Amino acid sequence: MFALLLGISAVGCAADGNADATLASDPVAADVRPGIEVLLSDSLHLVRGLRVGLITNHTGIDSNGRSSIDLLAEHADFDLVALYSPEHGIRGDERAGASIESGVDSRTGLPVHSLYGETRKPTPEMLEGVDILLFDMQDIGARYYTYVSTMALAMEAAGEHDIPFLVLDRPNPIRGDAVQGNVLEPEYSTFVGMYPVPMRHGMTPGELARMYVGTFGISADLTVVPVDGWTRDMVFGDTELPWTPPSPNMPSVESALAYPGTCLFEGTPISVGRGTDRAFQWVGAPWLDADALAAALNGYGIDGVRFEPAHFTPTNAGDGKFEGVEVHGVLLVPESTTYDASAAAVAMLIETKRQSGDRWSWFEAHFDRLAGTDDLRIGLDAGADFSTLTDGWAGQVESFERARAPWLIYP
Repeated sequence: MFALLLGISAVGCAADGNADATLASDPVAADVRPGIEVLLSDSLHLVRGLRVGLITNHTGIDSNGRSSIDLLAEHADFDLVALYSPEHGIRGDERAGASIESGVDSRTGLPVHSLYGETRKPTPEMLEGVDILLFDMQDIGARYYTYVSTMALAMEAAGEHDIPFLVLDRPNPIRGDAVQGNVLEPEYSTFVGMYPVPMRHGMTPGELARMYVGTFGISADLTVVPVDGWTRDMVFGDTELPWTPPSPNMPSVESALAYPGTCLFEGTPISVGRGTDRAFQWVGAPWLDADALAAALNGYGIDGVRFEPAHFTPTNAGDGKFEGVEVHGVLLVPESTTYDASAAAVAMLIETKRQSGDRWSWFEAHFDRLAGTDDLRIGLDAGADFSTLTDGWAGQVESFERARAPWLIYP
């Protein structure tokens, strides 16, 4: 049902890059090539002579920052005939949740079919004249990010129309050896979490695609073109690949490391820093006491992260929270790239809820679909402590790690 290109070598980790965008974990040089480069240099037989459809956005680039759209459109061995756009648009500049319109790519003149508007799954009309469907986007490594949901629905459509599906793989930017948080309960399956995976899943898009077929039952003729040179202990800074913010409020690897936890605050009245240069790295509200909050959170002793008092003002945030108003809260400062942001978020929810009093409220349905359960919200309302809220997560993670093991690609 699916194939994996083998013979891809793995090498060590890279030196630190820009600290704000390419947080690295090991000062050893790396030579990492994304799947688009492996395809064009080693594996053209997979697409030669075919009419190609490409699901991508601005993160589909090679190691020199060249667009996969342009690289494929200019190639003589096959025909790029259609593009498909996810949330945030083909150029990645649309706000979260904004409906994306279909249209025409100004550079290539190719049709762009929206997969984040009236439809999120390619229709038969969108697939007309396509012999093979390619996926090339940078995921974040957290369950809530919608790009892999777009991939899953496109895989379903490809399988229904007997069109092979090819994933041009990319690194997990927050490592492949850290798996954390709770596992989504199937009844909470939505576009921000379709399958029972943890908040921080530790998989690449190609590995997830293999699990979607092998464990979760998507029927697709799947091939994964692996990343050359990536290993599971790398964060994005180790790869020396260019960092392109995958969405407007994902400016850096630091934001990505915090996202498996702080995204939960989207279902609360607390700001996650949308409209600032550190979105998802901090949370705040006008009524919070930043110093007291930081002290309380540091008292939890969560390994690998500390909390600093923070003050920020959201501007053009898009979430309607405290526009132009200074808010007070905490900044998550990573001291390790394996810190558990999901556990940190539970402590943050306990303490921000306690400080908020009557100002606290839930966007109940949204919080539960992000949490993948209603247990967390109900427990918080009941005054459950940190251990009670998180004790069951380790067993869920262990079960998931056993389930994912057959589908992993990288050492």
